[in-house]
Amino acid sequence: MGAGTSPADRAASATGPAAEQAEGTAEADAAADAPAADTADGPAEGSEGRTGSHPEPGPDASPAARRSRRFPSFTRDTARPEGGGRAASGDAPAPARQWPLLAVLCTAGAGLLIVAADPFAEAFRIGTILIGVALIGGAVLRLLVPSVGMLAVRSRFTDLVTYGLLGVLIVMLSLMAQPKPWLDIPVLEDAVHFTIR
Repeated sequence: MGAGTSPADRAASATGPAAEQAEGTAEADAAADAPAADTADGPAEGSEGRTGSHPEPGPDASPAARRSRRFPSFTRDTARPEGGGRAASGDAPAPARQWPLLAVLCTAGAGLLIVAADPFAEAFRIGTILIGVALIGGAVLRLLVPSVGMLAVRSRFTDLVTYGLLGVLIVMLSLMAQPKPWLDIPVLEDAVHFTIR
């Protein structure tokens, strides 16, 4: 059995279109005779489990009309996060629609390139600061821009906390990196000395 086929599909292909057409005609004839049989002899064979107080739903009763308004027990898909729409109009080219994500990725990529190439004395520190600034910029974009495209991963609050906290931590660590740190916080040094002892 191939992918996407069922035993019913194989049976239909084995009998061919002529047999299907003959079956369809026989079913249509039986359906046309059913109302007359109901009025003459009582309920038809298919409705023997039904009572008069619960009639069979008519042909216009759609599943959408009978659907409950309660939340389902199991979700079938994931809702797009708020602000996850296009950052530019639909007629703009694909990269322009994702400009917030591209801005963050390009800035972080430039920082990684500076760290990897190590072209000057403080390249590690500058490149790492650039990566942290890219994440802080992502948090600012998520806060100010109503639609940021694929930069929206979770809710606005979760994205703000995640991008902002990671960005600030990376910038702080790069400023305090040894040797010759650019930022000296004595409380942290005392905490490190206390835990290492």
